[in-house]
Amino acid sequence: MRSLFRLAVFFGLIHSLATAQFPDKAAKIDQLARQYADCCQFTGTVLVSEHDKVIFKGGYGLANREWNIPNAPDVKFRVGSITKQFTSMLVLQQVAKGSIKLDGHISDYLPYYRKDTGSRVTIAQLLSHTSGIPSYTDDPKFFPDVSRNYYAVDDFVTKFCSGDLQFEPGTKFHYDNSGYFVLGAILEHVTGKKYEDLLQENILTPVGMRDNG
Repeated sequence: MRSLFRLAVFFGLIHSLATAQFPDKAAKIDQLARQYADCCQFTGTVLVSEHDKVIFKGGYGLANREWNIPNAPDVKFRVGSITKQFTSMLVLQQVAKGSIKLDGHISDYLPYYRKDTGSRVTIAQLLSHTSGIPSYTDDPKFFPDVSRNYYAVDDFVTKFCSGDLQFEPGTKFHYDNSGYFVLGAILEHVTGKKYEDLLQENILTPVGMRDNG
């Protein structure tokens, strides 16, 4: 919480500097960012715009501590679960085409998925984190023992996204990475394309997101 508070104060001060009448706003913003990088372990990139014009951009700290790679304005960061909004959009695009139904079940699209649970969980429940499928990231062994290993998509689904249901589908909310991984697998099976190709063709290229992938 202290770290979040510091960041909130930091970005509040950035906003104040950007809107103030300093003779050299960029230098002031850079000075403040460097202070937070030095004292409070701030690491990342800062971009400040004013009236639709970028007045400052800079990188601080390391983008990769293992390889000692410094941050820069054009460093690409892993967006983690922000990916879920793209997955949702890809699914709803297929719903609009009629190739996926919100009330369809996992087993309708992944024939290999265990029938006792796959026939009970709907696409809508996967989207809304109400499926009851255990999230693989809830397993304390996942990150230290599994996360760096390669698995083909269907193998990963079978091994890590097919556990016994934690509750009756649709009765509770539980944030679920497994459910969204299953949605990605369904997209690949329905379209015959890789997830990353669907993302590029249907979202990134049409809206001009050139620095994403």
